[in-house]
Amino acid sequence: MSNSSSFNEFLLLAFADTRELQLLHFSLFLGIYLAALLGNGLLITAVACDHRLHTPMYFFLLNLSLLDLGIVSTTVPKSMANSVWDTRAISFSGCAAQVFLFVFLLGGEYSVLTVMAYDRYVAICKPLHYGSIMGSTACAKMAAAAWASSFVNAVLHTANTFSIPLCQGNTVDQFFCEIPQILKLSCSDSYLREIGLIVFSLCLVFLCFVLIVLSYVQIFTVVLRIPSEQGRRKAFSTCIPHLAVVSLCVSTVMFAYLKPPSISSPALDMVVTVLYAVVPPTMNPLIYSMRNKELKDALRKVISWIFFSSGGIAIALHK
Repeated sequence: MSNSSSFNEFLLLAFADTRELQLLHFSLFLGIYLAALLGNGLLITAVACDHRLHTPMYFFLLNLSLLDLGIVSTTVPKSMANSVWDTRAISFSGCAAQVFLFVFLLGGEYSVLTVMAYDRYVAICKPLHYGSIMGSTACAKMAAAAWASSFVNAVLHTANTFSIPLCQGNTVDQFFCEIPQILKLSCSDSYLREIGLIVFSLCLVFLCFVLIVLSYVQIFTVVLRIPSEQGRRKAFSTCIPHLAVVSLCVSTVMFAYLKPPSISSPALDMVVTVLYAVVPPTMNPLIYSMRNKELKDALRKVISWIFFSSGGIAIALHK
């Protein structure tokens, strides 16, 4: 029986064996990664630079984009590098870092989405008290609580996972180090403690989902009582992007972790993991900017400034 500490590296699951398909995988992931970087980077810049967006809703949206950037940067670059260099290896410390960062950032995402639902509830159901309830200090404390709780959760999961003896080899059936796949390498019943932590974390995710649903039940109750159709439309327009992001994130994670074992396979597990680990962080900026005029205007200003600055630099270099 060998302990996990005796491994110098883990072997990740490759997307393809032939060189052509490896390069295709690299190209697809590169496109997705660049789209995630561009979308989230522009959104962060727009919120940070436009004073009109210095409100609680956009403050939490900035936090969400930072978490999205972290999630895709934790998993995608290593997978692309392995495809380019035709290798499957990841160091033991690199695997531990992936587990910690992924759990930390994904947990932070669900916490922030829950806080964002509360923000919409206060804005629509208690508009007269919005300024006092969602002040800058309160928002900072809520964001700090979301990040801190996710950090503690990630430390517990990482420490527990890598303290378990692994005696089933070092091949991880996933394109990055994911806890359920690492647990498959454990010895006999030594993984039960971590399984308990995973169940606890899924219960927390479900609790976040319930709180979001309860918030929106009350929001829709109030909105449907608004006599003006324009008022109802405006209220719904601030909620629909958040609901779409929550639906995308929760549905993909629930399917990934609660799907029947009978339909599980390495190929399906990989596709499902891409759906919940790569697609939402890439799509979130697009979802939030589609129906938000203020954000669209701020993004246009940022893009115009970028092109203007790059054009000025090019002219200066040409001279």
